[in-house]
Amino acid sequence: MGSLFRSEEMALCQLFLQSEAAYACVSELGELGLVQFRDLNPDVNAFQRKFVSEVRRCDEMERKLRYLEKEIKKDEIPMLDTGENPEAPQPREMIDLEATFEKLENELREVNHNAEALKRNFLELTELKHILRKTQVFFEEMADPNREDEQVTLLGEEGLRAGGQALKLGFVAGVILRERIPAFERMLWRACRGNVFLRQAEIETPLEDPSTGDQVHKSVFIIFFQGDQLKSRVRKICEGFRATLYPCPEAPSQRREMAMGVMTRIEDLNTVLGQTQDHRHRVLVAAAKNIKNWFIKVVKIKAIYHTLNLFNLDVTQKCLIAECWVPLLDIETIQLALRRGTERSGSSVPPILNRMDTFEDPPTYNRTNKFTSAFQNLVDAYGIASYREINPTPYTIISFPFLFAVMFGDLGHGCLMFLFAGFLVLREKPLAAKKTDNEVWNIFFAGRYIILLMGLFSMYTGFIYNDIFSKSLNLFGSHWHTNYNESTVMNNKDLQINPSLSSDYDQVPYPVGLDPVWQLALNKIVFLNAYKMKISIIIGVLHMLSGVSLSLYNYRYFKDRLSIYCDFIPQVIFLVFLFFYMVLLMFIKWVSYGPQNEFADSPACAPSILITFINMVLFKDAVALENCNTVYMFSGQGAVQKFLVIVALLCVPIMLLAKPIYIMRQQKEKHVQLVNGHATTENGDAEGAGRVVQQPPPPPAGGHDENEIGELFIHQGIHTIEYVLGSVSHTASYLRLWALSLAHAQLSEVLWSMVMTKGLILNSWIGGVWLWFVFGFWAILTVGILVLMEGLSAFLHTLRLHWVEFQSKFYKGLGYAFAPFSFEVILNTASTAVEE
Repeated sequence: MGSLFRSEEMALCQLFLQSEAAYACVSELGELGLVQFRDLNPDVNAFQRKFVSEVRRCDEMERKLRYLEKEIKKDEIPMLDTGENPEAPQPREMIDLEATFEKLENELREVNHNAEALKRNFLELTELKHILRKTQVFFEEMADPNREDEQVTLLGEEGLRAGGQALKLGFVAGVILRERIPAFERMLWRACRGNVFLRQAEIETPLEDPSTGDQVHKSVFIIFFQGDQLKSRVRKICEGFRATLYPCPEAPSQRREMAMGVMTRIEDLNTVLGQTQDHRHRVLVAAAKNIKNWFIKVVKIKAIYHTLNLFNLDVTQKCLIAECWVPLLDIETIQLALRRGTERSGSSVPPILNRMDTFEDPPTYNRTNKFTSAFQNLVDAYGIASYREINPTPYTIISFPFLFAVMFGDLGHGCLMFLFAGFLVLREKPLAAKKTDNEVWNIFFAGRYIILLMGLFSMYTGFIYNDIFSKSLNLFGSHWHTNYNESTVMNNKDLQINPSLSSDYDQVPYPVGLDPVWQLALNKIVFLNAYKMKISIIIGVLHMLSGVSLSLYNYRYFKDRLSIYCDFIPQVIFLVFLFFYMVLLMFIKWVSYGPQNEFADSPACAPSILITFINMVLFKDAVALENCNTVYMFSGQGAVQKFLVIVALLCVPIMLLAKPIYIMRQQKEKHVQLVNGHATTENGDAEGAGRVVQQPPPPPAGGHDENEIGELFIHQGIHTIEYVLGSVSHTASYLRLWALSLAHAQLSEVLWSMVMTKGLILNSWIGGVWLWFVFGFWAILTVGILVLMEGLSAFLHTLRLHWVEFQSKFYKGLGYAFAPFSFEVILNTASTAVEE
C-alpha cells in the first residue's frame, strides 16, 4: 500500500564521506530533506566536538546580522525579500562573509558612536540656548524693585542697606526633567531652610535623548542663594537629581554674545548630523538588500556543521562516518544528491551508502502534501503511528468533515464557512507570504482545507435537514396539504402534523431530505429527536465497525494470525451481534411500522428499540403493548436475540484467555523440544558411552517467562475490558451527533425569532432602515456564536469521536516522527523564532 495508507518503509544506512566532500554532500542532503542523521557521539560534550569552532563562527555572524537587522528596523528601512533560496556557501566563502559582516558592524558602530556624540553635543547646546533665553527674564525680574521681599529674605536688611555691593547674590542655572521639578523644589526648600530662590520655566519643545532616542520634556531653572555653603549644598542637590548645570554670564551683553555663538555652533552641528545620518542610511540600505540572503546562508552553514558534529572520524582521520534513516524509495535520489555534492567539492572519492540490518524501530514517515498535511496533523496530535501501522488519515479526510457536518448541519452556516475557507485557498500564496505571529490566524490558515470540507459537508447535511438559518427551502413542493383556514391555524397552538391521516399527507416521501412543512409543525422536535437519534447510532456503529475492520489490515501486514483469531474475529462478532443488530432493528421498525402499513400494527404498537435491546441483554421476554397484537418485529425474534447474546458473551472469554493460553502452551512446547533435542544429542554421541547425561534444569518458578505470561494476561484483560465496556460507552458517545445537531438548530431558531423578527415589525420606510441595523446585529451574533463558537464545539467533539471511538479500535500511536535534516524546516523555525 502507498505511504498515504501506511507509513514509508525506512532503512538504516551507513554513510562514508571523504572529509573534503562531507560539507558539500551534507549541504545537498539538507536541500533534499530526506535523511535523518543519528548522533554517533552521544557521550561527547558539545564543546569538544570537531566542528565546534565553525559553529561558534556562525554564532558570531548571526549576532552581527541580528545587530544589522535591529538597526535596519529602527530606521524603518524595508528589507528586500526576493524569495530566493541561495545554496549554502562553500567553507572558503565563510571568510569573505565574516569580513563583510565585520566591516559593516564596525562602520555602523562608528557611525552610531559619532552620531550619539554629536547628538549629545547638540542637546547640550540646545539646553544652553534655552537657558540663555529663559534666564534673561529671570534676571530682569530680580532687578525689579518690586521684588524686595525675596532680596530681604536672601540678603537680609543689613545687606540691602549696604547697597548690595559687598554681599551679592550667587546663582546656578541648569536643566532638569520636568517630572522631577516638584521633588527638586521640596528638597531645596528643606535642605536650604528656605534661604534659596528658585525660578523655573518649561521648555516647550521635547528634546531627544541621545542614548535612547526617546523624546523627553525638560525645564530650565535658576537658583539664587547667598554664600559658598549654600552654593555647595545646591550643587549637591542638583547632582542628586541629575540636573545638568551650565555656565551663565551675569552681564546681559555677555549672555547675548554667548547666545549668538551657541546658535552658530547649533547650525554647524545640524549640518554635520545630517551628513552623518545620510551616511548611516546609505550603509543600512545597502545591507537591507542582502540581509535576508545572508541570514539564509549563515543558518545553512551552521546547520551543516551541527550535522557534521554528529559524525564519527575513522582511524585515518580522512573519512567521516554517519548513520542515518532514509525512506527506502528515495535511496536512489539520495545517492544522486551525494554524487552532486562530491562533484561540487572536487573530490575523486565517491561516497558510500550501505544499508544496515537493525532491530531498532524505524521512525514513521507519512508523505503528505498541502491538502493531506492538515489531516495528518490531527492524527499525529493523538500520537505518531507505530512503524508501518495503518494510517487513519485517508479515512479521516472523509469521516471527519462528515461527522462535523452531522452536528453542524445548516446550509447557511456551512456556506459561510465554505466561502471563508475558499478565500484562504484561492489566496493561499500571497497569504502564506505575509508571515504573521497571530496564532489564531495561523491555525485557521493551516486548517483551510479542513474548514473547506467541513463547510461543504455542512451544506450537504443542511440540505438534507432542509435547514438554512432555521428556515426551509421548498424546492420540490410540500407533500402535505391541509384544509384548515387561516384563523384555525393561527389560533390553534396545539396543531400538529399527523402522517397517518391521508387527508393531510399524500403518503409520498419528500424527494431529498425533510419536507419543509416540518419547520412549521409544533411536533417538529419530537420527530427530529427520533430521527437524528437513530441516525447518530447508525453512523456510530458503522464508524466503529470500520475501525475494527482496519485492525485486520494491521494484523495481516504484520502476519499476526493469532490476533486475527483471538482478537479481531471475537471483536467483530461482539459488535455485530449486539450493536449492529440494534441498527438492523431500527431499519426493520422503519419499514414495518409505517402509518399506512397494512401488514403490521399501528405505529403506536411499534416496540421501543431501547427497551427491546435491554430485554435482549437481560434475557427477558418482551411484553405486548395495550391494544397491540404482536410482541416482536419479526417471527422468531426472541430465539434469534438469545442466540446472538449467548454468542456475543462467549466471545468475551475468548478475547480474555485465548491468546495468553496459546502463547503459554507454545512456550512449553518449545521448552520440551529443547530438552528432548539436548537428550538425543547426548545419547547419540559415539563417544558418549559411560557419560552422565545432564538434562537442562526447568525454568524456575516465577522466572522471566512466567513474568511475561503474567503481564500478557494482565494486558489482555485490560484490553478486553476496555473493548467490551467501550463498545457500550462509545455507542452512547455517538449520541453527541444528535445532541449538538439539535442544539445548533434550536440556537439558530432562537436567534432568528428573538433578533431577526424584530426588524420585520415596522411597515413604513423606517422599517427598512431599522431592518438594516437588526440584520447587522443578527449577522454578528450568527457568525460569532453559531459559526465560530458552535463550529469550535462541533470540531472538538468530532476530534474526540475520531481519537477515542474510532482510532482506539486499531491505532496504537506508539511511534516517533521522522525528523530529516532539512534546510526548509530549519529556516522556517529560525524565521518563526526571529518574529517572536
